[in-house]
Parts: sequence; C-alpha cells; structure tokens
Amino acid sequence: MWNPFLCGDANEKSVVPIHRHQKTSETVVCLRGRVVEEYYDEQERICIETIELTPNGLTVALNIPPGQWHTIRSLESGSVILEVKDGKFEPLSDVDILQK
Repeated sequence: MWNPFLCGDANEKSVVPIHRHQKTSETVVCLRGRVVEEYYDEQERICIETIELTPNGLTVALNIPPGQWHTIRSLESGSVILEVKDGKFEPLSDVDILQK
C-alpha cells in the first residue's frame, strides 16, 4: 500500500499520533520540504531517536520496522511524504496508539 501525505504547515497543530504497525514495516520518503520522524520507547514513553528527512539532505528515506513506535512532524510548510507499507491497509486500533 502506498499513501502520499501532505504534512501541512509546520506551525499548525496537525498531529500524527505516536503509533506502531505490528504486522508491516513502513517506508517513508520525503518528496518535498523537511520532516522529522521520531521513534519512541514503549516502556518510558519518551522519544529515543529523531531522524530528519529532506529530498536533498543526508536522509531522504527510511524504513520503520514492524512494532516500532513512531510519529512524524513537519518542519516546513508544504512538506510532502510518500509512505509505503509492505501489507494491506489496517486501521490503527487503540493498542497501536501510544498514550503518554
């Protein structure tokens, strides 16, 4: 499944909840602008790694393994990503959204 996604204005409060995909990995490619992918620890519920993605930067794409808690934030207005999962679309359930 592929899903082009407009991240929006960096100043807006458009929030992607911290979540995981238990059965599929997810590949994220930054097509325009700048975004940051954040990885979270399930036990401590804190951010343990941030990875900035930009089309002309050091990291353009990354693969998020199954079960990894993560979210994405826009760092520039009009940022666009492409996300690809290696399986069919499955809506997130409550157990796949990390409550802080």
